[in-house]
Amino acid sequence: MKSVFVFIISLLMCSCVQKTYKRIVVVTLDVSKVDNIQSVGIRGNGQPLSWETDYPMQEIVKDSLYKAIITTETGYLFAEGKCTVNGNFELQDQPNRRINFDTKNDTTFVDLVFDKE
Repeated sequence: MKSVFVFIISLLMCSCVQKTYKRIVVVTLDVSKVDNIQSVGIRGNGQPLSWETDYPMQEIVKDSLYKAIITTETGYLFAEGKCTVNGNFELQDQPNRRINFDTKNDTTFVDLVFDKE
């Protein structure tokens, strides 16, 4: 019985836990081709993003350019998401955007155009 207990403890101590890293993603979004903008956001996987609510983007140039700075702790090398304007998703019936993290720097910069791959 004691050997079984030692074996289980050994397995738990050697279990594979993926190392996480702090990732900062600066997303800049061009919405200049969109009319009647009330809100701009981004949704996706991994905290602080979610698929249910917008992560708000801040207006940089009125009705033209928005920006969000997203900080997360993750072991993944990428994240998936889509931008929203007035709560409506871009790229309907198309795959999510894939944002590959810059593995050589803490900050990844991404420039996007709404509803354009």
